[in-house]
Amino acid sequence: AKTCSECLQSGKGCAYCIKSDFSFSSITWLTAQEESINIALQQSQVSPQQVSMSFLPGEEKVMDVKVFSPTKGPLDLYILMDFSNSMADDLDNLKRMGNELAVLVKKLSDDYTIGFGKFVDKVIEPQTDMRPRKLKEPWPDSDSPFSFKNVIKLTSDLNEFTSKLQRERISGNLDAPEGGFDAILQAAVCGDKIGWRKDSTHLLVFSTESAFHYESDGANVLSGILMRNDENCHLDDDGKYTEDTNQDYPSVPTLVRVLSQHNIIPIFAVTNHSYTYYTKLQTYFPIAEVGLLQEDSSNILQVMEIAFESIRSKMSIRAEDRPKAFLADFLTSSGSVGDFKMRLKAQRMIDDQPVCGMNPDEKEGTMRVKPTTFNDAVNVKASILCPTCACEQKPIRRSPKCHFHGDLVCGKCQCYDGWVSTYCNCTASSSTVDTSLCIGPGMTEACSGRGDCLECGTCVCYNPDQFEGQYCQYDRTQCQRFGGFLCNDRGSCVMGQCVCAQGWEGNACECPKSNQTCLDNNGGICNGRGKCVCGRCECTNSGNEMTSTCELSAQVVLGACESTRSCVQCQSWKTGEKKDEEECNKCFFKSVMVDELKEREKVTDVCSFRDEDDDCTYYYTVDLSKDPALNPGGLEVEVLKKKDCPPASLLWLLPLLLFLLLLLALLLLCCWKYCACCKTCSFAVFPSGRMVGFKEDEYLLRQSLLTSDHLDTPMVRTGPPKGTDVVRWKVNDNVHRMLIVTLTSVSFPLSLRLNRLFSENLSRPESRDAEQLRKEVADNLNEVYKQIPGAQKIQKTSFRYERNAGKRQDYTIMDTVLSAPRSSYPDIVKLTEKNVQSGNFSDLKVVPGYYTVETDREAAGAVEFQEGVESVDVHVPLFVKDEDDDKKQLQVEAVDVPLGIAEIGKRLVNITIIKEHASSVFSFLQPAYTYSRQDGVANIPISREIVEDGRTQVTYRTRDLTAKDKKDYVTVEGDLNYGPGETQKLVPVRLLELGEKDSLLEDKQVKQFVMDLSNPRQGAKLGRYPRTTVTIADSPGYSSPKCSSPSGLLMSPGNPKAKATGPRNIRLNWEPPLGNPLGYKVKYWIYGDPEKDATVLDVKTPQAELTNLYPYCDYEMRVCAYNAMGDGFDTDVVTCQTLEDAPGEPGRLAFNVISPTVTQLSWAEPAETNGNITAYEVVYTPIDDDMKPVGADKKVKIDNPKKRMLLIENLQNAQTYQYKVRAKNGVGWGPFRDATINLASQPARPLSIPIIPDIPIVDAEAGDEYDGYLMYSNEVLKSPAGSKTPSVSGDGGYHNTSNTTLVVYKTECDSQLEMKSVYVTSLNTYLVLFLTLASVFPDARLAPGVPDTPSRLVFSALGPTALKVSWQEPHCEKDILGYCVLYQLLNGGDVKRINVTNPAENSVIIQDLLPNHSYLFKVKAQSQEGWGPEREGVITIESAVDPKSPLSPVPGSPFTLSTPSAPGPLIFTALSPDSLQLSWEKPRKPNGDILGYVVTCEQLHGGGDIRSFQVNGDSAETSLTVQNLTENVPYKFKVQARTTQGFGPEREGIITIESQDGGALSQYNSQSTTRREVFQLPTEVNTRTNVSHTMINDPYFSGTNHV
Repeated sequence: AKTCSECLQSGKGCAYCIKSDFSFSSITWLTAQEESINIALQQSQVSPQQVSMSFLPGEEKVMDVKVFSPTKGPLDLYILMDFSNSMADDLDNLKRMGNELAVLVKKLSDDYTIGFGKFVDKVIEPQTDMRPRKLKEPWPDSDSPFSFKNVIKLTSDLNEFTSKLQRERISGNLDAPEGGFDAILQAAVCGDKIGWRKDSTHLLVFSTESAFHYESDGANVLSGILMRNDENCHLDDDGKYTEDTNQDYPSVPTLVRVLSQHNIIPIFAVTNHSYTYYTKLQTYFPIAEVGLLQEDSSNILQVMEIAFESIRSKMSIRAEDRPKAFLADFLTSSGSVGDFKMRLKAQRMIDDQPVCGMNPDEKEGTMRVKPTTFNDAVNVKASILCPTCACEQKPIRRSPKCHFHGDLVCGKCQCYDGWVSTYCNCTASSSTVDTSLCIGPGMTEACSGRGDCLECGTCVCYNPDQFEGQYCQYDRTQCQRFGGFLCNDRGSCVMGQCVCAQGWEGNACECPKSNQTCLDNNGGICNGRGKCVCGRCECTNSGNEMTSTCELSAQVVLGACESTRSCVQCQSWKTGEKKDEEECNKCFFKSVMVDELKEREKVTDVCSFRDEDDDCTYYYTVDLSKDPALNPGGLEVEVLKKKDCPPASLLWLLPLLLFLLLLLALLLLCCWKYCACCKTCSFAVFPSGRMVGFKEDEYLLRQSLLTSDHLDTPMVRTGPPKGTDVVRWKVNDNVHRMLIVTLTSVSFPLSLRLNRLFSENLSRPESRDAEQLRKEVADNLNEVYKQIPGAQKIQKTSFRYERNAGKRQDYTIMDTVLSAPRSSYPDIVKLTEKNVQSGNFSDLKVVPGYYTVETDREAAGAVEFQEGVESVDVHVPLFVKDEDDDKKQLQVEAVDVPLGIAEIGKRLVNITIIKEHASSVFSFLQPAYTYSRQDGVANIPISREIVEDGRTQVTYRTRDLTAKDKKDYVTVEGDLNYGPGETQKLVPVRLLELGEKDSLLEDKQVKQFVMDLSNPRQGAKLGRYPRTTVTIADSPGYSSPKCSSPSGLLMSPGNPKAKATGPRNIRLNWEPPLGNPLGYKVKYWIYGDPEKDATVLDVKTPQAELTNLYPYCDYEMRVCAYNAMGDGFDTDVVTCQTLEDAPGEPGRLAFNVISPTVTQLSWAEPAETNGNITAYEVVYTPIDDDMKPVGADKKVKIDNPKKRMLLIENLQNAQTYQYKVRAKNGVGWGPFRDATINLASQPARPLSIPIIPDIPIVDAEAGDEYDGYLMYSNEVLKSPAGSKTPSVSGDGGYHNTSNTTLVVYKTECDSQLEMKSVYVTSLNTYLVLFLTLASVFPDARLAPGVPDTPSRLVFSALGPTALKVSWQEPHCEKDILGYCVLYQLLNGGDVKRINVTNPAENSVIIQDLLPNHSYLFKVKAQSQEGWGPEREGVITIESAVDPKSPLSPVPGSPFTLSTPSAPGPLIFTALSPDSLQLSWEKPRKPNGDILGYVVTCEQLHGGGDIRSFQVNGDSAETSLTVQNLTENVPYKFKVQARTTQGFGPEREGIITIESQDGGALSQYNSQSTTRREVFQLPTEVNTRTNVSHTMINDPYFSGTNHV
């Protein structure tokens, strides 16, 4: 911030002070109205009612919101029922349930109203049959069609409700989806006419068995006759919806928004046919329920009751009308009165724009905080303060403080032109430089020698990051340190002083302000026995060993009896070693005499000892004190008043025993006097005490020379070695630094000695023995440590052998890692020790006396001295970390001897580790080499890794093993000097010939010596191999069996490991083979590619860096070593996957334009995903012709990466938008792919499906909260297991796969014909339904009164062998008398017939079908004039069958419907006035091998023969030339594929070849259409299939004549 106002507007935490009395108050909190909740008042209530708040940018506040919802509060129940003909039985059942309905509503509420509404669909084609007879009575005994009617206003009179309901009759419509969305919206917005009350819960029960229409989903928008729904009430005085034919259905987001605004909760009571649709629709609503109805709705009351109980158990609270600059979230708690905490935060930046620069309505407003089901709300008036400094408005012109050369603005000089410096006291053109102005008080150099002195005494520091101050006098690295860290790494060094971070204080920021580090296990401060000073407990002296939180240590608790024994004796009985009063008063506790002791489970320990003074046993209990004031020592001791003494009759034995002891002493005295080995004997009889302790006082280590993260520290035992002693030890890291205790989870390395001998197989992790033992260890240790809160399963288990471990050093040491909270360290140690002492970890046998428990800064353990053992090693962790001090100190302490009689001698050992910053790293290339004596010289390479280039030096020296100096080789030692850039040098070692004596020996020993590196200088350190072993081969043919093959080729390198170091890098390491490799060849290739295409990399060191790889790609690698003999053996394949990188831009954007304001946007997955795509983001912005934004961005995040589509509604009409899409993976967001489009300039391609599409839907007009309504629905016309979801067979238009212009004709009441042009859009798995052409154009050959073809067939699978076939009533001038259903196997067989004599029935159920067999169905209708033409459909029920019986379905297996597809769209090309070329594509699902096609041609209105053609072949695209046609006459063509399974469905098309003079068609009543308006015709068509014209006679087709 450069100015005062910019500082204040930057948000919370920034202040601008111009003088000491300046202050600024930014936050106001005002509760304008707050009435407490009255539970006795049985209605929904909120508190407070109104709150005003103001924020600085970035500030957040938490406020309490209380809500109350009574158990049986006011309830408005409105039942909205589908009145289509299929719901007739449902209505009858509801009428019979009047009494049961009354009981239910009284059970749900004591204050209720109930209402009823009915709906069907829009009274317009194609939803409704518009024939006058059908408009009057669509079904026998039914009402006229209607859209929605409010039948019964909400009332509390159940008798009135029941009587009005009895008078209702069913109605009807044509298509299966209903217009329920119109009804729901009118029931919501017409509050007064429906009767919704203000303080009640609003429930709307929506009952139907069909799917639903929604905005832009059908032929209404295709015809362009309906406007968008205006969301207003349009009910007349009779309660009827009046605008159904003028407005479209509401969209899903609109319906969700309107119901939320009116606090209405929908309950969808639907049958199994449509249950899937409504479960997907439910996810759009904050609260909604879906119940499954029986087919006759007999269980509707049970559905309503279950749904209401579910709703009442939910409480969803939200903030409505929230300004864009605020974020709100909620935390809840339970109770009769719901207590919610709302966290409201003002954002600093939105879309990289400061919030203070936004529009006023985006940064202030009144939001309504309310549960979804409530009308009442907390009105929160929130605003963001963007203060300006008043001092900026009143500058002091020519201020004296600015030497009259500038203005003083808010305490800062703003100099006029030509004047500079802080106080404008120097001219910019001054040519003289007075360096004395740059010398501060007490200084001798200008700018303290750390900067340049410029004009006006201004110092410019050489290194501003290090030096600061007016005279560069302050060094930012010279503030106080704590633990080696500047300002304890908890603050910054500013002007020579530590400025501590929040929560820290002290001169070096060493003291936390919080007392969290002083909390004991009970949550108290220092256990009440001390004070928390600088984050550490200062405990009062209690005489006991305390923990860091003044709690008794584990050692005190475990040894409570032993530590209190002598004090209990002296206080209770005046006996024991402290019976002197002076000694007894030193005891740190006071014991209490009681008549009865507490139970063992209620105290820490129960103790019993024998009193030596009277041979009686006394008992007492020890427990931790609850009150530190009464028991400063921390223990409560209660002693039983009565001792347990032996019988008095045995006292006479005491004199006898004393006599025998005296006699024994005389005999021993005699032995001592006359025994020659008196001294030895005296030690045997009177053994002296044993001592244990560390061997050394201190170890000084250099970190660069460390080869292990542990140090084996010897502990020794002196004195008689008989007996066993167990010594407990502990170690602390950085003992000079304070440990800050945190509650984070850390790793606890554990070590145990298993009761199992070590074998070489256990050292190989991949061996079977190691794997079995690792599983056994994991199972048992996890069982033990699961009682530690927060502990996770162990991992990284390995096994090793430990030397110098006494008689049990051959047993296996197990190392593993346990993750648990840091605070559980004492519990883990205690639990480990307990199980080690018992010898068992669950069922795992361990050796007692040995364990280690580590953290990252402390450790504890135990070692065991067995009988005869004088030295064992303590495996001490060194805690080597990158953040260590340059010189850190560990302190290892021998704590005590819990088992044995040894005393601790040398208790402490200090380990100091000096950290060096290496400039170079020296190492041998491999740990071993082999050379032949005949080579004469062994050239041993020493590698240098350069960190900081320069000169450096290292010492080398050889040492004998089995090879001897001056006999087998000549020893060498010296220093190697490396100059800048040098990375490798050779050290020659002379090899000697065998002597004559040695050459005659048959069993010669392998000769080896070692070379060591030491004393690296100039900041260097030793690396991975500071020692190498050299083997001398006595002859050229000799080779170590482990270093090369018999052919002299090197064996494969060992232990290859690959690790991805970036998206395009892999680091490969391996261990060199024995021998003399000259280098290594690394082969790597992409997983799945052949190895012969691998890239080969030649390296000289046992590691390689693979670069320029593909991100998130699997690679395979091999390594081989080579020498003069050639390439050695390859390693096994090593696999590694590179890391993720940001994804590339998505594929090309595609738009499916639904209307000028609705589009479906889709895109492809990025070509370079570079990882797993996890989300997409779509941004769309209105722009002008210059590509500049003219409105705010809208962002939509799609969390399902498989959903690469978005349906965007309510865009601005005729507005150009820029659409951008980007992808996200584990790394982050990739670049945008963008496109620009104006929907108004594109042809509309509507989504003609009666269900929610399988894509996200967003409302461009909605507020930001609508991002929460981004939901999905699954593919719905694929019947899942057991589903009754219909599969539809129509007139051949439902498998269209390309955009084709068709002609749809509709008959009007005056028999005039109207022609419309529409688009049909491919929708993958969706079936697109159209009006059948045959139904709207009656066949001219049919006699008057003969029924037309049934409109369509609908198949529903009821099981693997059962099917329901439904159809729609065909057009007929006379009454339909019945129907006939014919079906047979598609590949031939008996034809079965079912007669339907009731004309009201339009479905049949067919049983005992064969699974996985295709059937041909035909349905026709009958009137008094005869039978009409048939409607055909082919269907297959697919299911799993028994392999031994292919006709028997597996019980319980899923079943689905499938239909063979028709050929592709028909394309017509006019060749002449009487001929054309017809082309089509191969069916997508032929269901068998295609043998050919059958094409039929007939005049649309009769008059002429039906011509048939047979086309052979199965090309991807087929064509046929048809001649001898009549111009200006419409023809209907049908194409049907013939497969090995039979015939598939037909593909139909209608075409007219018009005359060249453009004459009108009299049949069309002057409604002419040119060919190019009707069809998208190709400019060029080539014949791809030979065509033969033959006569066919097929059993499935009748009426075929000769050509």
